[in-house]
Amino acid sequence: MRICPPLFGCLEPSCMCLCFFSLIQDLLGTTMNSTVLPPGTFWGQYQDITRFNTHLSVAERLWVAWYAWVQNDVLATGIMSFVIHELFYFGRSLPWIFIDSLSFFKRYKIQSSKVPSLLEQWDCAKFVLLSHFTVELPQIWLFHPTAQFCGLSTSIPFPSPWTMIYQIAIFFVMEDTWHYSFHRALHWGPLYKAIHKIHHQYSAPFGLAAEYASPIEVMILGFGTVSCPILWCAFTGNLHILTMYIWIVLRLFQAIDAHSGYEFPCSLHHFLPFWAGADHHDLHHEKFIGNYSSSFRWWDYLLDTEYTPDALKRRRGKKVKAKKTEDTMI
Repeated sequence: MRICPPLFGCLEPSCMCLCFFSLIQDLLGTTMNSTVLPPGTFWGQYQDITRFNTHLSVAERLWVAWYAWVQNDVLATGIMSFVIHELFYFGRSLPWIFIDSLSFFKRYKIQSSKVPSLLEQWDCAKFVLLSHFTVELPQIWLFHPTAQFCGLSTSIPFPSPWTMIYQIAIFFVMEDTWHYSFHRALHWGPLYKAIHKIHHQYSAPFGLAAEYASPIEVMILGFGTVSCPILWCAFTGNLHILTMYIWIVLRLFQAIDAHSGYEFPCSLHHFLPFWAGADHHDLHHEKFIGNYSSSFRWWDYLLDTEYTPDALKRRRGKKVKAKKTEDTMI
């Protein structure tokens, strides 16, 4: 006999599952007729779900089996969230470590004289891992209760690709605004010295250094990544945790690629001129000023904090024009 997990509608601790199908009836919205007891392993759960729910996709069956096997929503979501973050963060960083080790790619290195050594990358990885376990893990564990309170869905079916695409696009815009505002604030003298200076230890960034930052900065900027979707969910009541996961993975990829230190002919900003990319953020690390946005260039352009050759030329032109106007008035 197994206690029914809260995800599937049985909230009373004394409620015993008399049949597997009643366990997931609320989730699937179907009528269950068999009286098979739930198996005790993850793959047992998956096989039983597959046997009687062929209309579900493989991903949906795995999803249901995971929550049914763990039987604790907070634990299931917490483990899955942390593992996804670690796998994709370090998995996306590994190719850049490999690229840094090959002289062939040096021609594409923005600051070609500053290639990080393996020791530097190892020291960075240790610091980031410590931050993940001491700062990010507690936040991840609190994510499920907060998300559930705001109406985030963890059930099936999964949302349509179109729904996920337009929501993630909105999250990118929202988070970019958050990041610009607080990143620029962190460059104010006292805040820079107390908080943000750690992130600028590497004037020539590399992929692993994307989350090399003080615990306070990790919480401030990371809060924007998580709170923007949660805010959307609170107002619309329409967000699935799978969309949240895909959004976080894409945001991780963006941050790591922006810190990679490489500019390729195929870099995304060549096709999307408003995309920031590595050339935009590398200058920020090299000059310690300007280019505060995370994903897009428009806030730096509109608020005149862009630091590029074109922007510097534009500012010089404005100064010359203002000087001529002043001389004319005199």
